Amino acid sequence: MAPHGSFKAQRSLVIMADKFDPYREALVVEVETAWPEEYDDWEPSERARVERLLHQTAEQAAHLEYVRTHTGFCRRIVVTPEDIERVGASASEPVS
Repeated sequence: MAPHGSFKAQRSLVIMADKFDPYREALVVEVETAWPEEYDDWEPSERARVERLLHQTAEQAAHLEYVRTHTGFCRRIVVTPEDIERVGASASEPVS
């Protein structure tokens, strides 16, 4: 018999997009935005502007996740080309 504590449960972590949830929205205590590598060359100020717009309209995000924290939820939006188009942003736009 294996000593207590030597068994490690193996569980694969699969993150799936969630639907917008008004209940969890009321408990959001932090937000996070995940950017694919293709947007690495964007100016930080433009990325911040787009992040603000995406989180203001989180119910329309193509990929939305709610991550449980000790005090509530973290709303995580994974940026997609559809989101960029929806908020009217592009890398060639002047930074405001």
